[in-house]
Amino acid sequence: MRGSEYDYLIVGAGLYGAVFAHEAHKNGKKCLVVDKRDHLGGNTYCENVEGINVHKYGAHIFHTNDKGIWDYVNGFVPFNRYTNSPLAHYKGELYNLPFNMNTFRQLWGISTPEEAMAIIGEQTAPHQGSTPSNLEEQALSLVGRDIYEKLIKGYTEKQWGRKATELPAFIIKRLPLRFTYDNNYFNDAYQGIPIGGYNNLVEGLLRSIECRVGVDYFKDRDHLDPLAKKVVYTGKIDEYFGYCHGKLEYRSLKFEHSILETQNFQGNAVVNYTEADIPHTRIIEHKHFEFGNQRSTVITKEFPLEASPSNEPYYPINDTKNMAIYSSYKEMASQQPDVLFGGRLAEYRYYDMHQVIGAALAKTKKIFP
Repeated sequence: MRGSEYDYLIVGAGLYGAVFAHEAHKNGKKCLVVDKRDHLGGNTYCENVEGINVHKYGAHIFHTNDKGIWDYVNGFVPFNRYTNSPLAHYKGELYNLPFNMNTFRQLWGISTPEEAMAIIGEQTAPHQGSTPSNLEEQALSLVGRDIYEKLIKGYTEKQWGRKATELPAFIIKRLPLRFTYDNNYFNDAYQGIPIGGYNNLVEGLLRSIECRVGVDYFKDRDHLDPLAKKVVYTGKIDEYFGYCHGKLEYRSLKFEHSILETQNFQGNAVVNYTEADIPHTRIIEHKHFEFGNQRSTVITKEFPLEASPSNEPYYPINDTKNMAIYSSYKEMASQQPDVLFGGRLAEYRYYDMHQVIGAALAKTKKIFP
């Protein structure tokens, strides 16, 4: 029997849980937020190292076309003007991303869109007219051999831990080609990083709300559940149901953080390493997210790996097998009237930050019209 000490027990202090808690609190509901980590913010958490806000769980760059969501987050903390313009490193050469006229000039020494279109058309022509049976064939049909070999193949195989010929074609539905000299990775109208880091955003959302960190919901479930009328669960949906239909698969990441006694290591926040024989997929230099001028710098190398009990699940593998398992859990979740399932892990889908905030806001608007 559920108690009435709290209206909502919110399991997980990431963006979905924090937004839900804020909106519920705003509507007069009493919330308790718990998280098994020793901090709030989920994967957006930043750790201050050498005066630099280090994105502890990988780079988080906020971008959206939704002015309402942009205004919402800026209501808690102002965002800076950071624009994501990553580079790709391949065998000692650097190429601009996304694929644009700067990239094509670096690849082929050309200068006009007409020249770039002609080369891409020539390279993709042999792969037209048939349905791609794997990711490699799909990529070759979209961008041709040069871009695929240098900028896609190695990076993708490292990210997924499988050969491109073993990956389904649907993973790459499209590969945008820009025939302008534009290195802005995102097309969204609004983009930036919270000034002072994402902790300021999460702390703003959870201000005046009771939060407990270092609490493992599953170890203390019998005590926690009766405290509230309803539960908002943002963890792994298969774990909630004891993995009774099997475990959902994810790709994960390992991060190696290093403090370097140099003011500027790579001159850019994000550099992807697309060679297959370099094990990390990218290096993040965190100070560039906030235009820092500290004497030292902090870099993070990202290494993809399979998810396991000892590392965090990041990217759901939404193939046919896993989606069939998820549908069974989703049906079970629909039979839980006192539990709301939301967020990346509970919905087994990849969310960008603006999307998870939008999903939480949409849910709360239905509950608190």
